[in-house]
Amino acid sequence: MTPAVSTFRPTRPIPYGRQHITPDDVQAVIEALQSDFLTQGPKVVEFEQKFADYIGVKYAVAVSNGTAALHLAALALGVQPGQRVITTPITFAASANCVRYCGGEVYFVDIDPVTALIDLQQVRSLLESHPQGYFHGFIPVDFAGLAVDLEEARQLCDEFGLWLIEDAAHSPGGFFTDSQGAEQWCGNGKFADLSIFSFHPVKHIATGEGGMITTNREDLYEKLLLLRTHGITKDPAKLHKNDGGWYYEMQELGYNYRLPDMLTALGISQLRRADEGLARRRAIAARYDAAFADMSGVQPLAGAPGHAYHLYVIQVADRKALYDALRERQIFTQVHYIPVHTMPYYQELGWKNGDFPHAEAYYAHCLSIPMFPSLTDEEQAYVIACIRELLNQ
Repeated sequence: MTPAVSTFRPTRPIPYGRQHITPDDVQAVIEALQSDFLTQGPKVVEFEQKFADYIGVKYAVAVSNGTAALHLAALALGVQPGQRVITTPITFAASANCVRYCGGEVYFVDIDPVTALIDLQQVRSLLESHPQGYFHGFIPVDFAGLAVDLEEARQLCDEFGLWLIEDAAHSPGGFFTDSQGAEQWCGNGKFADLSIFSFHPVKHIATGEGGMITTNREDLYEKLLLLRTHGITKDPAKLHKNDGGWYYEMQELGYNYRLPDMLTALGISQLRRADEGLARRRAIAARYDAAFADMSGVQPLAGAPGHAYHLYVIQVADRKALYDALRERQIFTQVHYIPVHTMPYYQELGWKNGDFPHAEAYYAHCLSIPMFPSLTDEEQAYVIACIRELLNQ
């Protein structure tokens, strides 16, 4: 079916993602700036508590960005030089880099070509091909907003003695359905030891830069609080001695990974409409699904009821040609991601092209098209019409 020709032309570029800042967001930041605290104040704790309630988890620790969240998670779980950790090559480099920051070794496993999630059966095969204890941890990634089956991942980790970090940077509000038919929200702490989130501008909740770590384990929560702030504590119950009200102790080598109050104030404001934004993302995805159902030249990644749709990814035969032609029409798409094992840094560690054929085939054809809550129906119709026209569909 050929759609009617539209006269709509964008007055500004349509990106693959865009932050949505409202007057309420601006007012929240202004109030924080006019308060007594710019950092280490009450807004940080408020954001942590409200995010934990939203996700359905006991503890949340706000940090300066998603990469800091991954680094602290790896530190809290005790990653040591030479320890081996498994993750996916289709992710942002930070999912692997956090292991390298601690001196650990990264092992990649190929993806399922239908979902672009790490293939858990291949993870099992890798684990079974090495002695018990050879690997120490597993970092699956909820890619594009589609949740990994963490119940199955947890079973693998328990069987082979691994800890589990869920990289949920793409999936706040997302869920998978467990073997009992229950919806398990990403980051709820039921299966993962730790989960991490990102509040980069194009994510569901934006703080400019920012991240969160969630867990149900009190020991890890306490460890994260210490590591986030230089390894320093002022808690009288934890001090080795106490010289007075000013006294503090650095008890571990930590970092300054704090998130300031004005950014957490923005996060609190954004969190109030997280469900609204998620519903809009799913509506946009449904419209794309319907439009591409009869287009033989476009293959979207698989969806699911719990998909959070940080990204909407299609696969086409000539990705570069479509990318360039859409830019000429003011549609700025993106590629997520260049496989991490093909980066020069990781190739110097021994990985090479051809190691993970599904990931490399996915990369050759993938394109993230506009997906953000403030995308208008008219803009989306224009994106669809341009893709149809350019692919002669």
